[in-house]
Amino acid sequence: MQVNGRELAVEVEGEGPAVLLVHGLGGTSNFYQVQADALAPSHTVIRVDSAGAGRSPVADGISIDSHADDLAAVLDALDVDGAAVVGHSMGTLVVRSLAARYPEKVTALALLGAVAEPAEAGRQAQRDRAGVLRDKGTAAVAPGVVANALSETTRRDKPEVAAFVRELVMRQDAEGYARNCEALAAATDPGPIDPAVPLLLVTGTDDKVGPPVVSEALATASATVEIVPGIGHWTALEAAGPVTELLLKFLLPLTAEEIAR
Repeated sequence: MQVNGRELAVEVEGEGPAVLLVHGLGGTSNFYQVQADALAPSHTVIRVDSAGAGRSPVADGISIDSHADDLAAVLDALDVDGAAVVGHSMGTLVVRSLAARYPEKVTALALLGAVAEPAEAGRQAQRDRAGVLRDKGTAAVAPGVVANALSETTRRDKPEVAAFVRELVMRQDAEGYARNCEALAAATDPGPIDPAVPLLLVTGTDDKVGPPVVSEALATASATVEIVPGIGHWTALEAAGPVTELLLKFLLPLTAEEIAR
């Protein structure tokens, strides 16, 4: 799909109220395969590979806000007035930007492994990673992602998840990944979440990238915060069943309300 002068890989399946699934840094729309399969019988599921990630080509001017603008344009192109929006990792900053810049397009928010605006050390780490990607390619960063972002339990008990995360990272375009690292390095806080928007936050007890304290700080008075034991940052892969159940529990009542209106 061509939006904002960029070519984006977009998948749409199912029928019903729209759900937009937004991956994080190093991920692709395939991060949500289990959840997409579960949601499609009751929802129109929209998945997008962000500019420079997965099957979407490298683009100029990649930023958190540009990703949000792209998502708004995708919804417009699909004639979707509003969607429940799910974001993971860096994608939680993107969907919060979408909600802040286009509030009419976001009917609910679910944040998986939510991250905060980086501190300076985190910004430098992302700039350094971008340099490594350009110099040595994705093979130089994939082992670190697996070691640092997955829980020890996942690495030990679910080697297939570790292998899949490694493959997601290895198959990224190195320049596109680098530009997205730089986008995260430049990220600023999108602002408070509208307390009127239904909000679900899910993270793992062992998430070192988006620890529970971040989700707890973002929670509005009516939000639901779920801390899944024994998992790290790649929530929807490390605990595919529990995370899917939490999303369905959150979204299905909203779907029923929308149908009743």
